[in-house]
Amino acid sequence: MYPSTLTQLARANPFSAPLFTLQKDESILTQRRSGRRLAAASTVTTEDSCEYGSAKYYALCGFGGILSCGITHTAVVPLDLVKCRIQVNPDKYKSIFNGFSVTVREDGVRGLAKGWAPTFIGYSMQGLCKFGFYEVFKVMYGNLLGEENAYLWRTSLYLAASASAEFFADIALAPMEAAKVRIQTQAGYANTLRDALPKMYAEEGLWAFYKGVVPLWMRQIPYTMMKFACFERTVEALYKFVVPKPRSECSKPEQLVVTFVAGYIAGVFCAVVSHPADSVVSVLNKEKGSSAVQVLKRLGFKGVWKGLVARIIMIGTLTALQWFIYDSVKVYFRLPRPPPPEMPESLKKKLGLTQ
Repeated sequence: MYPSTLTQLARANPFSAPLFTLQKDESILTQRRSGRRLAAASTVTTEDSCEYGSAKYYALCGFGGILSCGITHTAVVPLDLVKCRIQVNPDKYKSIFNGFSVTVREDGVRGLAKGWAPTFIGYSMQGLCKFGFYEVFKVMYGNLLGEENAYLWRTSLYLAASASAEFFADIALAPMEAAKVRIQTQAGYANTLRDALPKMYAEEGLWAFYKGVVPLWMRQIPYTMMKFACFERTVEALYKFVVPKPRSECSKPEQLVVTFVAGYIAGVFCAVVSHPADSVVSVLNKEKGSSAVQVLKRLGFKGVWKGLVARIIMIGTLTALQWFIYDSVKVYFRLPRPPPPEMPESLKKKLGLTQ
């Protein structure tokens, strides 16, 4: 048996693996047969409209993802446009404010909305896969681990589920992301999505739409892993150390405030982790015949961090709003919203924490 002090330290570390792996026993097998999930979330209360992990639950989570990602990314198109132009043409667009002034002077105020259509369509599809599949994989991996190991390894569970979901989400996003960057960064190429799509296909075929998918994975998978894992653990920490009362005693608006704060904190980390790959994607989709490795070598270490301030502002706000909208959709449709996970009673007994 480990000393109690070491055990407490291990449990307090949000990113550590457990000190030992629990072996299968009859209780875990029984838990799996009965379909118990992380945080005992599968039970239905009188207020819930469906069961946690049901087809209706996943469908409405996907719908929440469509709204959260589609609306928020479209709302920040002007900032995204300036950020992309700083990345691909830093000599002309020297800063955020300079980028806005040059864009308005050349294209007018309407020029700031360039690329809104592929942004809305692409990120709506991405949101459907990102949030919908995250819930699917979280339940699937949690059931594979069993209740006790799912609690002990919950950070790894969040990371694995979010990475799996984002893999498919980026395949859905890639064509619209490629069109968006062309519209926003290549002057005179196309002003609308209807103009850009046939032109891109005529020049490079289907490759034009998916040549950026690998750097997109490089950008989005670390981003999403940070987004979900950091959010889940931040919510857990806020209720444990900051919020003066248990989550069950908080009103729905109070819970949504916690969601927004945790989302913003997660967003700041997301922006830093994913920015180098974002710079490569922006340049790659603008140029013909370049590879991700060639672009990375040409930009260098300093070049891949261009536009970071704009991205932190954009992604921090974006992530907070996405989680707020997503959680609001769950509240509106009365979906199960499990509280932060607690240590199962069976695990407490094994660790000697109960009498």
